[in-house]
Amino acid sequence: MDHFPPLRLLVTFEALSRHGSMREAAARLNVTQPAVSQALRALEDHVGVPLLDRSTRPTRLTEAGELLARAVREGLGRISATLEDIRALHASGERQVTVSCTLGMATYWLMPRLPEFYAAHPEVTVNVQAPATDLPVMTPGVDVALRYGSGGWREGRSEKLFDEEICPVGAPALVERLLAEGTGLDRAHLIHVRSPHNQHWAGWEDYFQARDISRPKGGGQVFNNYVQAAQAVYDGRGLMLGWQSITARAEREGALQRWPDGAISLGTAYYVTTPTVPSQDTRSFTDWLKTQAV
Repeated sequence: MDHFPPLRLLVTFEALSRHGSMREAAARLNVTQPAVSQALRALEDHVGVPLLDRSTRPTRLTEAGELLARAVREGLGRISATLEDIRALHASGERQVTVSCTLGMATYWLMPRLPEFYAAHPEVTVNVQAPATDLPVMTPGVDVALRYGSGGWREGRSEKLFDEEICPVGAPALVERLLAEGTGLDRAHLIHVRSPHNQHWAGWEDYFQARDISRPKGGGQVFNNYVQAAQAVYDGRGLMLGWQSITARAEREGALQRWPDGAISLGTAYYVTTPTVPSQDTRSFTDWLKTQAV
């Protein structure tokens, strides 16, 4: 935070980027135009690059200015929304537990189980957040983080929830057809999940390397999140790497089928992280989570 500019500079810059002129930004902020201009130059000095292209008429943001404007707008919007949530929570006195986890974990593991928690604790509301980075963290306002990895997180207190394993899965009809045709994993149509935010998850390349299976690079269909990829697999369009936390329920219900003898462990697990001194409702929720991991 040592290199973070003063908040007033960012607020002024956000108003300028949103309204498109110093005059309009000054009017909205109830300050003079020279004050807006001075704040902009101070922010440019802090960042080290021009944020406004003054050679054009009307002036417009530079590429760096556009990047910063987007980040500031999102950041201020999130702060505003959080403040509203805090005010609403304080006004209602409602007992809540906020959980951060990946979209796949929320959709396929946590949400289907929540009715059981509500049956035992009807007075507690569980808010589920899926961060865009796919890396749940213990930020202010988060009571529980469900995280995948090998542990070692420093903030809060972490306990292992369950060991994770991966195995190729597909629609039962597709798996049976591939096996009947003698088509192995090295020639099957594969569904990939790739995005800048999930690089800490193993992909097909990691799986083939761990199983010592030769596979030409490339090919298959690519999605940027697990939920979309799973739908393609349900539709019989290919095989994907199934994570126990996400596909176990679908396997039990017969919607997906495992590739025979395809499961491997990468030595990773799901962990539940809470503040060092959690609230009573947070303790009740984590105690319930542990019963679900058996």
